[in-house]
Amino acid sequence: MFAQFALHERLLKALETLSFTEPTAVQAAAIPKALEGRDLRVTAQTGSGKTAAFVLPLLHRLLSEEKPRSGARALILLPTRELAQQTLKEVERFAQFTFIKACLITGGEDFKVQGARLRKNPEIIIGTPGRLNEQFNAGNLPLGDVEVLVLDEADRMLDMGFAEDVLKLAGQCPAQRQTLLFSATAGSGLREMIEQVLREPEHLLLNRVGEINEEVRQQVILVDEGEHKEAVLFWLLQNEPYEKAIVFTNTRVQADRLTGRLIAAGHKVFVLHGEKDQKDRKLAIERLKQGAVKILIATDVAARGLDVDNLDLVVNYDVPRKGDEYVHRIGRTGRAGAAGTAISLVAHTDWNLMSSIERYLKLRFEARSIPGLKAGYKGPKKLKASGKAAGTKKKKTDAGKKAGAKPAARRKPANKPKAAPSAVVSNDGMAPLKRRKPAAE
Repeated sequence: MFAQFALHERLLKALETLSFTEPTAVQAAAIPKALEGRDLRVTAQTGSGKTAAFVLPLLHRLLSEEKPRSGARALILLPTRELAQQTLKEVERFAQFTFIKACLITGGEDFKVQGARLRKNPEIIIGTPGRLNEQFNAGNLPLGDVEVLVLDEADRMLDMGFAEDVLKLAGQCPAQRQTLLFSATAGSGLREMIEQVLREPEHLLLNRVGEINEEVRQQVILVDEGEHKEAVLFWLLQNEPYEKAIVFTNTRVQADRLTGRLIAAGHKVFVLHGEKDQKDRKLAIERLKQGAVKILIATDVAARGLDVDNLDLVVNYDVPRKGDEYVHRIGRTGRAGAAGTAISLVAHTDWNLMSSIERYLKLRFEARSIPGLKAGYKGPKKLKASGKAAGTKKKKTDAGKKAGAKPAARRKPANKPKAAPSAVVSNDGMAPLKRRKPAAE
């Protein structure tokens, strides 16, 4: 029960109103430590309830000691606009019986409007590192009163190239602040950031990447590239039982193409990728949440932080390039222990990538085929011990060997007199220079 944490009574009232009863594993581990004022490094997968794990102790601290004349007392950094928007909503839900105000600062919105928003002196600022740095450079973001700094999805911020912006913002906050760093992975790339922003942190390792929600079925379907792969996707969206689905592609071009094809087939679909403006992205997410559409086609911009109730099907139309990306994609379903299905469409060019993801997760995906839509591709004939396809390297043919060898010097035509080289004068007017023959185009 949340009452065990001795949270402020207004927060407990909000939790009761929201029907929050049993804390998740990450909440049970992180909230007591955060209430003690400790710096935390928390490794937990998406969908584990980590937002409440830092929002509740942060709000408790602000309520316990009011400082009405101070500047912003808490700064929450996140990698994407969507995750920032959802975090703001969570803060507002938990703070509904308080007078604490939070504001959102992300790209894609009017800069001057955001500056005016900051001048209203909100207690909590939530935003993305790039835009927050721009506001700081413009003199709109005083950070001298920050008591709590939160870095959510810190590994993702590194992947997106925000390390310098994050460190700069952290460096402007008081040294005696409390810092809470959350990530889905525990990679070595975080080491420098951890050393610079945390003070003697306690590391809570929960829900390792390989420990994906057991209620999520993970399947692979072998496909042939092109029309067959598309036909399998259409069959799944027409026949697979689901309330809401996300189809992931690796490129925005593919996402746009599939969206057009599905709309033409009568499906209600929205598309979400990095080239969409903020208005369209917000509309896509809201329509999916409200149930106005059942299907979202997305690139990995939506793989983190997208929290939609009853989203129970994820289809990897394109196999993700890394194990981390796979985890974050399928983390959109099976949220907080709910059931879901994740299906990856695997063509012959994807086999080794899929095998690498299985080794990363230390599991084997369930093989599945669609009656009447079986692929010509049956998988590799031979497998290495790693599970990758064996004998995929082509042996060099005689022609290939000749092609790889240095070309023999061309013979000069017989009995053909050499043309006298034309000369041009060098820039300094000294010795004549031989004119080179123009390179072949």
